[in-house]
Amino acid sequence: MLKNLFDKCVKLASSKVAIYALAFISFIESFFFPVPPDLIIVPMVVAKRKSFFKIFLIATIFSVLGALVGYMLGVYFLDVSMFIIKFYGYEDKVFEIQNTISSRGGFFFWLGVMFLAGFTPLPFKLFTIASGIVGFNIAAFFFICLFTRGLRFFIVSYLAFVFGSKFGGLIEKKGALWFTICGIFIVIIATILYLLLK
Repeated sequence: MLKNLFDKCVKLASSKVAIYALAFISFIESFFFPVPPDLIIVPMVVAKRKSFFKIFLIATIFSVLGALVGYMLGVYFLDVSMFIIKFYGYEDKVFEIQNTISSRGGFFFWLGVMFLAGFTPLPFKLFTIASGIVGFNIAAFFFICLFTRGLRFFIVSYLAFVFGSKFGGLIEKKGALWFTICGIFIVIIATILYLLLK
């Protein structure tokens, strides 16, 4: 099933409706869809290199809008939210998250988790919905989504612009590892800067 979705996303990247498909996939991936927008971003940038900045912006804007939908699902539609969470097998984690948020330092812990979820292969949709369920600060939620998704999609778009189809092959084979390493590296730098400026 996932392989079929992947193939369809790549095929959409070369179609006339590619830009609309990118917006739609970026939007629904933030609260339900299992295939990340990167898989359509790379072939789109390879095909239209001069449009890489536009492609990055569209993916970012619609991903953040989707994240807000995920948040609102968590706030107002608990049954739908739990269905999605159960679909991915993370229902037990929601209660652990709620306890962590309530504890001392929980806000900053969740901020870090949201950062990693936005940048790495962690299931971003689960964290957008869970943020609504536990009542995480919506302003902080919005800005962390905007920053992490924007940073991720800019890097993907720019590297596809520079390296072309070679980078596409890397994303397909080692994308999860690459994003995880980059995400952890950025979190470490941000933590060091925070401690130095504190």
